[in-house]
Amino acid sequence: MKAQRLLHELLLQHATSSGHGRVALIADGQQYTYGQLIDASRRLAGALMTRGLQRGDRVTIFLDNSWSCTVAVFGTLLAGAAFVLVNPQTKSDKLAFILRDSGAHTLIAEAHLEHIVRPALESLEQRPALLRAGAPADQSEESLTSTLSAAEPLAAPAPVIPLDLAAIIYTSGSTGTPKGVMQTHQSMVFAAGSLIEYLRLNCEERILCVLPLSFDYGLYQLLMAVALGACLVLERSFTFLGQTLDRMRNEQITVFPGVPTIFATLIAAHRRSALSFPKITRVTNTAAALPREFIGNLREIFPNALIFKMYGLTECKRVSYLEPELIDAKPGSVGKAIPGTEVYLLSDDGHDVPPGEIGTLYVRGPHVMAGYWNQPDLTEHMLKPGRIPGERVLCTHDLFRMDGEGFLYFIGRTDDIIKTRGQKVSPIEVENALHRIPGIHEAAAFGVPDPLLG
Repeated sequence: MKAQRLLHELLLQHATSSGHGRVALIADGQQYTYGQLIDASRRLAGALMTRGLQRGDRVTIFLDNSWSCTVAVFGTLLAGAAFVLVNPQTKSDKLAFILRDSGAHTLIAEAHLEHIVRPALESLEQRPALLRAGAPADQSEESLTSTLSAAEPLAAPAPVIPLDLAAIIYTSGSTGTPKGVMQTHQSMVFAAGSLIEYLRLNCEERILCVLPLSFDYGLYQLLMAVALGACLVLERSFTFLGQTLDRMRNEQITVFPGVPTIFATLIAAHRRSALSFPKITRVTNTAAALPREFIGNLREIFPNALIFKMYGLTECKRVSYLEPELIDAKPGSVGKAIPGTEVYLLSDDGHDVPPGEIGTLYVRGPHVMAGYWNQPDLTEHMLKPGRIPGERVLCTHDLFRMDGEGFLYFIGRTDDIIKTRGQKVSPIEVENALHRIPGIHEAAAFGVPDPLLG
């Protein structure tokens, strides 16, 4: 069997008579098969290359969680380019920064986000080519739908190797501007495989994703589903609880990834009127610590589910997980390193930290980022010389302790990033926004512990 080394090979492995008819995606109530996803992605790749997209170029995807977004991801990869997913709630100034910083060749954007896209493009000296999903206000402009209808499918993927860039994932930083985490095909294929292994997933899974695909936690739900040949049920958000609960029942969801805010909302609804989803066999949490007080309620809501507590950061996708069988024995732990990787703690002077003492967490493995796009100094701050000559390891700058059995316990962050609702928020970015309000002379943003929001 051919090894899958590239992200788009995870999709192309299903280009067989048996794989073609399997349902890959359910979005907006519509089913799409692997055959449809492969065909549409090939058509988009062909169209992008016809428009001059070359190996290594960047395509910015400014789309809702949708069929179009999944096609844009794999179409970009098949064309040999790297995708840059941007949350559709992003404002014009930040979108403009990402387009400028990434040097985007093409922007694929929602037509209904024109009020954000237009000011962003007008602020740029070099503007990317624009392709709209949905009905453009100007009917003479080409849409994604018309492009896919007219394009010839790309016969063979553009030549890339596992070390080539697959994605730039922008995340907030302490400087107040987003930083672009560079991930290669090799790192992302490895990470997806490691997650699948420890979550014990199979091809029959039906994974619900209410998280934005621009959030790596959401993105990897798509990648894992495609790697398995499973079905991803994609929701635009978790805003409408009743709709989401109906989707969970009607689509017979088996895997439910969430963050503490989502689980708090579910628990509140459960207390008003008992909820039960016995078909769900996996519940996963990351982005912020899952309060131990939630566990009992989650077991009531998901009586047959394994509950996975995890810790990670965008710079390496995932660091650790706690085996669900140990959730009561190790209630405060985020577990051990994910399969195929290593972690260790060092003191400020670079020495190993004994069990029970606090140190800075370092991560080794193929999932570690290649660096930050256009930010060599910040890259050097995060990627440090490892124990093997020539290697670089990720310094998380997060404080942990490790018990005598090797289980990790999160203590705190050494930077000033605020984590709320599972998202990273830069205080400087908030302060900059406040300063733009007439009448504001001074502003300070800081985090306050909250049982719901983090």
